Amino acid sequence: MPLRKWIKSTNHAIEGVLHAAKTQRHMRYHFFAAILVLMISFTLGISWSEFVILITLAIIVLSVEMLNSAVEVITDILFQEYDERAKRVKDMAAGAVLITALGAAVIGYIILFEPVKNFFYSGLTIAKHTESDIVLVSLIVVLILVVLLKSFFGKGAPLRGGMPSGHAAVAFSMWVAVTFITESFMPSMLALLMAFLIAQSRVSTGIHRPWEVVLGALLGSTVTLLLFKIFS
Repeated sequence: MPLRKWIKSTNHAIEGVLHAAKTQRHMRYHFFAAILVLMISFTLGISWSEFVILITLAIIVLSVEMLNSAVEVITDILFQEYDERAKRVKDMAAGAVLITALGAAVIGYIILFEPVKNFFYSGLTIAKHTESDIVLVSLIVVLILVVLLKSFFGKGAPLRGGMPSGHAAVAFSMWVAVTFITESFMPSMLALLMAFLIAQSRVSTGIHRPWEVVLGALLGSTVTLLLFKIFS
């Protein structure tokens, strides 16, 4: 597949994610829950295998919720008036979400119960992590926050505008990460220059307004800075 078509297809997929987050409040709840579980797991310092399980569960719940939303839209198109068959289709789709969410909650409880209990008994100590782990979590949190904010403001199109700029958020997140990892002036300045060039390109091409880029830069850099300060 040519790169241009791949980018276009990716853009359509992201539009679907943003539309689901904008129109489905349960989708937004699942995104917030994903961030909450992510931060709790990182704070408790659970093993990477358990961490991967929780992330996989969050992805499955979000995916099933999106499929449920798609089924509801298709059903509304096919059945213009009330039909018992349409109700059954929607109920079964919603039931799939319920089963998935409950299963994820049970597994999450099994994984997190002992670490949470030890967390309180040990004096609320926060686990420390390697720089690479913090970079990964920072990117995930920044991207989820970008999706939630874009769905909240509802302007522009993904990869082609909207508030905040996701490109600027990721670029400045990487600048902060490079600064903490290298602890060297020159790599930090080069990463900052690259972030500025990316942000400037979004404005010069008319994709974003300056304030959208500035807010994206603040979002990415602030989130990454806080996570490094807390967990490194």
